Amino acid sequence: MSNVMRVGIIGGGLMGREAASAFGRWFVLENLPVRAELVAVCDLQDRLLDWFRQIPTVRQLTKDHQELLRNPDVDVVYVAVPHNLHESLYLDVLAAGKDLLAEKPFGIDLAAARRIRDAAATSGRFVRCSSEFPFLPGVQRVVQAARSGRLGHLLEIRSCFWHASDLDPTKPANWKRQVKTCGEIGVMGDLGMHVVHVPFRLGWNPVRVYAQLQKIYTERPDGKGGTAPCDTWDNAMLHTEVVVDGREVPMRLETKRLAPGSTNTWSLEVLGTEGGARYSTSEPKTFWYFERGREQVWSRVELGFQTPFPTITGGIFEPGFPDCFLQMWAAYAAERAGVLGDRFGCVTPDEAVRSHELFTAALHSHQSKAAVSL
Repeated sequence: MSNVMRVGIIGGGLMGREAASAFGRWFVLENLPVRAELVAVCDLQDRLLDWFRQIPTVRQLTKDHQELLRNPDVDVVYVAVPHNLHESLYLDVLAAGKDLLAEKPFGIDLAAARRIRDAAATSGRFVRCSSEFPFLPGVQRVVQAARSGRLGHLLEIRSCFWHASDLDPTKPANWKRQVKTCGEIGVMGDLGMHVVHVPFRLGWNPVRVYAQLQKIYTERPDGKGGTAPCDTWDNAMLHTEVVVDGREVPMRLETKRLAPGSTNTWSLEVLGTEGGARYSTSEPKTFWYFERGREQVWSRVELGFQTPFPTITGGIFEPGFPDCFLQMWAAYAAERAGVLGDRFGCVTPDEAVRSHELFTAALHSHQSKAAVSL
């Protein structure tokens, strides 16, 4: 390895620990001229800081994020905190002269996202936003099919992320269920980056949107014997139009916390006059493709471990979430080092702002019950 990327984490919860796991498995990546090393962690909870004590490379554990940012051994900071804290922490990271991998949605609202993007551009630091699922082999096969031109004139695009996590009304409320911490865009802020990352990267930018938003459970247990208000959107269906080769194409984007039968299901389907391609994490090894012929037949391909960044894992095995999370970090490290090449990259600040523009338009659409142009 010719280059070491020393990482600090602000927010040692679920995603912070996933990042630590990815760095711990970094050696499985083959021929990547960048080595990642976790050196510092900041969190307000002792129990979370204690978890990171088992990692030999971690030399700083602190409750003060400014103390972490003053650490000269930290090159890159990964921030995984509630949306209302994004702007202040991201701006602090940039002001400290550190590079940043930001969690989605890149600020609690459109104004915050724009301020973060502008600060990133002014600082000259390398900034990207988190979105893991495009790095799965099946997603990459859909991307390749869409770029190939073999699908003909596009007829329809559908990108979805479904959870069933909130179907249980007794599930306690948390920060993602309240506007003050999650943002007015609700589930779109929580899951939306995952459904727009691939379309945006392929140049499929909505020109108008008609949104259908749902709030089903307006209160939940507060974990203390009472109830807490839940005022964010639970489900969002965005019916959009994009322009591809001079033609308008319908594109449906779905983000749902109330999707019966789904645990953590991401899917993408692209249909054209000459063929189609689709993939869902509900069938992690399966890629479906269609070629126009005398009979209407979808063909099923069993995928293996063909990730954008090669690993020691045998191609016959199937990948999972920890693998696409590692691949995302490999993409960040490679692009930061200038060796990404033609491989898929992480969400850019401009793409993050574009997502907020879309979700803000969706709020206006739902309120007016009319399509809104972007």
